[in-house]
Amino acid sequence: MALSFPRISGTRLAVAAAATAVLAVGAPAAYASLDDEAKPAPASSAAASTVARGKPFTETRLFFGTERPDGGPAVTDKQFMAFIDDEVTPGFPDGLTVQDGRGQWRDSNGRIERERSYELILLYPTTEARKRDVQIEEIRSDYEKKFAQDSVARLDERTRVDF
Repeated sequence: MALSFPRISGTRLAVAAAATAVLAVGAPAAYASLDDEAKPAPASSAAASTVARGKPFTETRLFFGTERPDGGPAVTDKQFMAFIDDEVTPGFPDGLTVQDGRGQWRDSNGRIERERSYELILLYPTTEARKRDVQIEEIRSDYEKKFAQDSVARLDERTRVDF
């Protein structure tokens, strides 16, 4: 017996798959990350027991492009790591994570720009969010000025962290 399925475009299929993944996997994690006060978990529930772990933290991710809109040379690994050492580490000496990436975005002229990029992940206690916000905005501004960038994207999420 042959089965027939309606034809779905690649974009609609990707959106549907992503939505399903978020609903199936991400919903409990998202719910847990917004719960500032840990509630006792039943002993039989492994997923619920992870909610009780850790303390309220904020996770900030910054996305740094390397191509210069003015056509100048791309930011090198050496330049980026010097920026991290000089501009980020003094304010976040307890630790951070840098990941290599590939990104794309639509520029102010409507063109899709693809470039090598870096993702910087910072974790800090939620009680320090106001102070850290000022530091993070300085990091973004300094990178934009130093490397002639249009912007540095920022993503903030509340989470629970246990070291």
